[in-house]
Amino acid sequence: MSFATWPLWLSVLVVGSFTAASMVSSHFVRRRITLERLMSNNEVAGFKFATMGVIYAVLLGFAVIVVWEKYHDAEVAVAQEAGALVALYRLSNGLGTEGRAAAHAGIDAYVRDVVNGDWPAMAHGGLSERATQSLNNLYSAVLHDAPNRETAVLSEIFYQLDQVTASRRQRAVLCGGIVPGVIWVALFTGACITIGFTMFFGTRNPRAQMLMTGLLALMIFTVLMVIAAIDFPFTGEVSIKPEPFINALREFSGPAGMLPRG
Repeated sequence: MSFATWPLWLSVLVVGSFTAASMVSSHFVRRRITLERLMSNNEVAGFKFATMGVIYAVLLGFAVIVVWEKYHDAEVAVAQEAGALVALYRLSNGLGTEGRAAAHAGIDAYVRDVVNGDWPAMAHGGLSERATQSLNNLYSAVLHDAPNRETAVLSEIFYQLDQVTASRRQRAVLCGGIVPGVIWVALFTGACITIGFTMFFGTRNPRAQMLMTGLLALMIFTVLMVIAAIDFPFTGEVSIKPEPFINALREFSGPAGMLPRG
């Protein structure tokens, strides 16, 4: 089970546990090592800590920017796909009576299969075979009526179909996670080193030092929690919902035609 599938309360509990562990570790070091020995490290350790902190901050900031941009890309892909389906539904009125009915039925079936099939499948890193088949059937319905239709209308219909296919493929790419495993190793290793480095310092107020270590740990692990939560855009509580498709279905058939069916 990935971190993204955890309930929010469990994620907060894990962050709190790591923060508490950092504070306890700081307290343990202060009890075992004298203040004089720790204070002798302050000047040299402070310079090295500043350098290391900048490096880790850049890595952490880079990871946040990357996952947020990809999360936004996933939102855009969903909106574009739903918009293309609405346009396709309206353009299909330019087909013959039989072709129009088949196209409308195909679009309706595809949207329902996306909501009922693709969304649960994307939470596990894949796409629904049923939705894929519905998209194939939609292509077949349009192609069957193509020889008897005006070229300009057909060109726009197939353009919108291609937009649907491209957006769906983008969903498939993004649903499996964005941050590579090696980056996660670097992020967590850097977090442990950065927090552990605070143990080399000494202040005359041990409670203040323990609190500063805890606040640093809280900030770092909270950011890591955010990265993990949006790394999988279609998984967990912080995820993209299929609302654009549901709204598109309302445009097709009105509130009475809402999900589910099949």
